[in-house]
Amino acid sequence: MIKITKAGYHGILLPELSIGLDYSGNDADYIFISHAHADHMPRNRKLTVYATPPTAELMRRRGFSGEIIKMSFGEPLETGQARITLYPAGHILGSAMTFVESELGSVLYTGDYRTPPSPTSEGFQLPDAKVDQFITEATFSLPIYKWKSHEELKMEVHKFASDSLADGYTPIFLAYNLGKAQEIMHMLRGMNHPIQIHGAGYKLCDVYETFGFDLGNYEAYDRATCEGKILIAPSSAPETGFASNVKKVRTAYCSGWASSEARMAQMTVDALIPLSDHLDFFELLDVCEQLQPEKVWITHTPNPDVVQYFLNKKGIDSGFLDLEATDQD
Repeated sequence: MIKITKAGYHGILLPELSIGLDYSGNDADYIFISHAHADHMPRNRKLTVYATPPTAELMRRRGFSGEIIKMSFGEPLETGQARITLYPAGHILGSAMTFVESELGSVLYTGDYRTPPSPTSEGFQLPDAKVDQFITEATFSLPIYKWKSHEELKMEVHKFASDSLADGYTPIFLAYNLGKAQEIMHMLRGMNHPIQIHGAGYKLCDVYETFGFDLGNYEAYDRATCEGKILIAPSSAPETGFASNVKKVRTAYCSGWASSEARMAQMTVDALIPLSDHLDFFELLDVCEQLQPEKVWITHTPNPDVVQYFLNKKGIDSGFLDLEATDQD
């Protein structure tokens, strides 16, 4: 089997194949980046890496200055020691799972992923070939995390926006600047109501448009003109005075963590919408059962014990790779 090592608190190295996965070191000849969220981009911003075309463009917008060699989904790269193929991960635009095949065996690394996929992603697809080792995130690693359907969540987003506007309030959706914000905009595009998005998210939106995703009638946040618009900002924005000049606002927190009612009191919001760009606990178990790998490696979770318990009951061996998990959902 291929040797897998975690690289400090960031990234994975396959040393026998000189392959890095979301890796920041200089000792890998081939480094593959799953997507453009900060906790998966290299901390060394000048490395040479491989990524999908949308991820490459989003990384550029977020300050990466190294060489990015673009790889399309399903078009393998041969290194002499291994064959590497990217598959759509369903997490955000450009997100990719990395499938490594070699004489030593095969590894599928998910990065972050979502199935059913985000409507503002390229979909979700697993390899047809045998996966010996499966490296999976488990951000939502407890059975309390079971998501509603996309259509139900879209209705909640629409209802919150339309009810707030009808009552004379400015609706604010708190959502991460990359991925979640654009998904909410895509949901709301049919309302044709003006949307203003926080500047850090605004600079990423045209990448989505370039790759075919309609985000509706939007512009960058402007404090002077934001009242009466639909506003989208990260959860930290209210602490910095975002829309503080607007007297009548209603705020919805959009995240998988919104499954916990305690979040409403913690964040002083009016609504919790459990919209995640990660898969839920049961979907994670389903993917593992579908793949039937020889070993599942669990990452990006504060506590893998419950996932491991349920995998053990299904006869699937597992272990824990302690990588950084961030609260970006």
